[in-house]
Amino acid sequence: MKIVNNFDRDLPVGIKHSFAHWRGDLTGGLTAAVVALPLALAFAVASGVEPKAGLYTAIVAGIIAAVFGGSPVQITGPTGAMAVILVGIVGKYGIEKVWIAGVMAGIIQVALGIAKLGRLVKFIPYPVTAGFTNGIAVIIFCGQLNNFFGLQLPRSEHFLPGLWQTLTHLEGLNWAAVGLATVVIVTKLFWARITTTIPGSLVGLILATAIASIFHLNVPTIGSIPQSLPIPQWIPHWNDFGLIQELINPALALAALGSIESLLSAVVADGMTVSEKHNSDRELIGQGLANIIVPFFGGIPATGAIARTAVNVRSGGKTRLSGVIHGIALAMIVLTLAPLASQVPLAALAGILMVTSVRMIEWEAIGLLVRATYSDFGVMILTWTVTIFFDLVLAVEVGLIAAGALFIKRMSDLNLARIPETEAFPPGIPLELSKQIAVYRVDGPVFFGAAERFVTFLRDEPEVKYLVLRMRFVPNIDTTGLVALEDIYRDLKRHDCRLFLTGLQPEVQALLARSGLLDKIGPENCFETTDAAICALTETEISCPLPAISVSTTD
Repeated sequence: MKIVNNFDRDLPVGIKHSFAHWRGDLTGGLTAAVVALPLALAFAVASGVEPKAGLYTAIVAGIIAAVFGGSPVQITGPTGAMAVILVGIVGKYGIEKVWIAGVMAGIIQVALGIAKLGRLVKFIPYPVTAGFTNGIAVIIFCGQLNNFFGLQLPRSEHFLPGLWQTLTHLEGLNWAAVGLATVVIVTKLFWARITTTIPGSLVGLILATAIASIFHLNVPTIGSIPQSLPIPQWIPHWNDFGLIQELINPALALAALGSIESLLSAVVADGMTVSEKHNSDRELIGQGLANIIVPFFGGIPATGAIARTAVNVRSGGKTRLSGVIHGIALAMIVLTLAPLASQVPLAALAGILMVTSVRMIEWEAIGLLVRATYSDFGVMILTWTVTIFFDLVLAVEVGLIAAGALFIKRMSDLNLARIPETEAFPPGIPLELSKQIAVYRVDGPVFFGAAERFVTFLRDEPEVKYLVLRMRFVPNIDTTGLVALEDIYRDLKRHDCRLFLTGLQPEVQALLARSGLLDKIGPENCFETTDAAICALTETEISCPLPAISVSTTD
């Protein structure tokens, strides 16, 4: 250690920093590879494919996304969220069609990146992301019950039938498998108290495999893994246009989920490091290229992995080199340790995924949403429920619709209030005239969600002959808001009531001018202040220093 420190001190500053980055990238990449090894195997099994597909995915996608992606520290590979979608697609279409869908998904991701749509992920409401993340966790946990109990049952595409199938076959459970899974769970939960240098999932995996081999336990294992690197292969039926049409929906689902999870992972990585922040559009392109190429090596669609990315950053990874090292290290593991990996019990992988799924549940988010607003909590529960019982993509769609409706409801609660006469009028206004003047303050954007209330509330004043709308705090107005305002104007005109607008913002004023509504209301009825408007309509001797506003009919 002393020699390293002396060598470090003797280096020039620039080289010293490069060496420090290299050393951090090496440590981060190797540590991420160690963490990724059991997860790649486990998520491949959870996806309904051979374990080797998970390793090939982590190697090829990890390197390609690291080189071409937009996050300098992102680690890419198989993930739990993708496994939830893949298991249904594999069961329905088969692995060869999954490869085609993966290529199509990659092309869609590249197109989204080129179109610069990567920033749209920030518009996904937090209750929606929390809901589908928690739903994924429940599906992963319940999907591993067969392996936990040592039951060799056919895989079900849907949550409830699969869970029911497991619960009705518990008489055939394998106690040896339960014991091995329990060993892995306990090790993964408590190993961090001993050391964090070696991940508990790897220790538990090795320990369970050793116990099964030493005592010759009759438990299902993952089977043989080729002791070789993946080689490119041609995907059959690629030129079948009818098949491509059939797979467009699965491809869209894979592209949507892969993009969302990768960008969310990149955002998390940004919060953990002070180095270069991610480029969301380039990240989509990098992830898309990875998903285009991976199927030709027998892999499955991949995404940025939050847990492995976090491990990389915490272990010192700072540049793209860490992701490349992660892929190379996994390739070396496959070349040297594949025969040993074939003896890993499926129950051990189940234990790893069960702990991972429990940790995926955003307990803090649940508490925060409960304490904040019940409506946001309801959106999360709705998304969570649809994810579990129906479909992940449908859950995101339903969650976005519910969140959008909630947003509209909140925005439609327009702060529209009548100002008391003592506050609205300058001194000297005749009493009889003041009863004919109504002044309302409008706060917030006037858009379609507020239009109906905006109209009906103002029409409820039949005795008013002069209506003044104070709109200084209206930052924008949409087309439906314009229609609502025009309805108010026409309704007031039919009742011989004059409309005044005061404090118009430049954007609102320009829109009213372009639409022609300002000409109908009359520029002479628009004022900078409410006092100026009231002074003008009363034609009193009160000092009215502010004339009508200057109206421009152009942009």
